[in-house]
Amino acid sequence: MKNRIGYASLGCPKATVDSEKIITLLGKSGYQFVGDYAEADLVIVYTCGFISEAQQESFEVITEALNENGRIIVSGCLGAKEELIKEQFPQVLGITGPNDPNGVLRLVQQHLPLASIPEAGIVLPPQGLKLTPSHYSYLKISEGCNHNCSFCVIPQFRGRLISEKPETILAEAERLVESGVNEIIVVSQDTGAYGSDLKGYVGDWRGAKAAADIAALAERLSELPVWIRIHYLYPYPHIDKLVELMAEGKILPYLDVPFQHADSEILKHMKRPASGEDNLQRIAGWRSICPDITIRSTFIVGFPGETEDQFEQLLEFIYEADMDRAGCFAYSPVDGADANNLPDQIDEDEKQERVERFMNLQESISREKLRCKVGQQLEVIVDDVVDGQLVGRSYADAPEIDGLVYVKNSNGHINCGEIIKVTVTDSSEHDLWGAPVI
Repeated sequence: MKNRIGYASLGCPKATVDSEKIITLLGKSGYQFVGDYAEADLVIVYTCGFISEAQQESFEVITEALNENGRIIVSGCLGAKEELIKEQFPQVLGITGPNDPNGVLRLVQQHLPLASIPEAGIVLPPQGLKLTPSHYSYLKISEGCNHNCSFCVIPQFRGRLISEKPETILAEAERLVESGVNEIIVVSQDTGAYGSDLKGYVGDWRGAKAAADIAALAERLSELPVWIRIHYLYPYPHIDKLVELMAEGKILPYLDVPFQHADSEILKHMKRPASGEDNLQRIAGWRSICPDITIRSTFIVGFPGETEDQFEQLLEFIYEADMDRAGCFAYSPVDGADANNLPDQIDEDEKQERVERFMNLQESISREKLRCKVGQQLEVIVDDVVDGQLVGRSYADAPEIDGLVYVKNSNGHINCGEIIKVTVTDSSEHDLWGAPVI
């Protein structure tokens, strides 16, 4: 029976959740998955189109899959640009946009119809099929975004904000916990705006009210006996309520806020809220509420028109903010973004030089902040066991983007997914080392 599918999932955690929905639906329908394109009867490539580098990676993976298999379906954000895909790859079997598992299923059934379904039926775990390790999972709470940032085309791909009802989210979270997940990572394009489109909706969950706003949802999620981590928050005033929950120990004291820049003129051209001064005040306020908070952000350098003085202001901002974690990428034009039409585009060599200067400063800040953790005791979730050493993360470390904690596995009885207490013994600019607390 020809039912073997190869799958490539590219992009952010939101894309990971979309891919999990697709493979779960296909699995329920009787299809199986293989890791080798050449062994598959058909390959699905879930693409990313956020920046030009992501588009290029998507093109490379599509090319690889075509060379090794030849029967390809394209989905995901870049799939929203159907004409672009057809122009580059006229031989693909079909194309769908993001968040369309049923559309993918229809294409698969059209090009790879099942000869039969196993008599015993298809049995999948209640939480569906997952692409993350079994002990943590992403939980997407809304789709789309109402912002119109000049450098971004995500609203063109995914549309305006559409929030899931809180009782639907809480039911999914409960299924994840029942499956053995110890960390739930809440994601969306604009997590702080969750529920604003539902206009005061209040659902019912387990006999109690479940309001459609991010602070109320986080408080209900905190009732689950797992780590709750929240990603991708604009610096809205109501985020203070989340920080209060962090101070109370209800959710992880980890705030992921993509500030993108510090100069007010650049932020204006980016069509981003606030200014560097406003954001420094917000950060100080959050730390006064929750002194142990870890603040992570991302920034763009080399945005059109960015002067040396404006870049220096950004460096001063991350120094004054004492940013725990910061990522930086050079501005990259994307088809359809308003910023492409701005004057004074920056030379690529200058962009890369600024990225290097930014990261050198951030590494020095991070090195000192992590050095101060030596001697402290931290809870660590174990992601892997390698050659007798545990590899995990503290509350300050989101998977795949932040640092790691390396721990001696002295008794040999600690497994992946466990949350253990560790004494920190050493540090670097990114990672920590420690020993289990006996």
